[in-house]
Amino acid sequence: MSTESTQSQACCNTPAVVSKGYSPKGDYIEVDGLKTYTTGPKDVKQGILVVYDIFGFFNQTLQGADILAYTDDQKYQVFMPDFFEGKPADISWYPPDTKEKEQKLGEFFNTQGAPQKTLPRIPKIVDELSKKNGIEKWAIIGYCWGGKIVNLSSMENTKFKVAAACHPAMVAGEDAPSITIPYIMLPSGDEPKEDVEKWQKGIKVEHKVEWFPDQVHGWMAARGDLEQEKVKKEYERGYKLVLDFFHKHL
Repeated sequence: MSTESTQSQACCNTPAVVSKGYSPKGDYIEVDGLKTYTTGPKDVKQGILVVYDIFGFFNQTLQGADILAYTDDQKYQVFMPDFFEGKPADISWYPPDTKEKEQKLGEFFNTQGAPQKTLPRIPKIVDELSKKNGIEKWAIIGYCWGGKIVNLSSMENTKFKVAAACHPAMVAGEDAPSITIPYIMLPSGDEPKEDVEKWQKGIKVEHKVEWFPDQVHGWMAARGDLEQEKVKKEYERGYKLVLDFFHKHL
């Protein structure tokens, strides 16, 4: 199992996507001591845990959580904890095209972004929310760095029934054989093709890999420029694919 932290090189029935100035539909609660965005009907029994990218709470990611919660008849309670506790990476560091940006991102991945710091909290968060909110089945979705957390949270004794990783960082073929639940991966044009192909060859459970070769790493989360029509359409299509996969397996 690879937990090495390095920066990544890497028509739908969804609600109308707001390109600028999005107003989130949900609220903030505290879970396991973490500020957590929550959205979706409180009476449904299916939950989705969202693991954001290194930039934390961003309007594009919050809008994505609302899309997951409310799109169609099969709705979800959705939760996005602030694993970085108010200290996400600065989006101006990306892409890391200077020595200073590289250094700052490297420091972040070795401290706040170390997977070993986040992974132990996830079962506790799920257990707390299951008890408080009556959730019986869980899915997990992660973006970029969050995709690695999802990968490592989808192995033996996982709390989840199905997983999704969007433009995932740190894809490692050695992780794939240990995954035990259905898994959808949506790589962008920035993910190393050979890493994804090696991962896909190694996974033994039902899965789907759908490339978005003309999108940048981060288009479904903080780096998605939704004012560009092509990005907006592919953002919508990505969420549609994830929802279809979750509906099938939850």
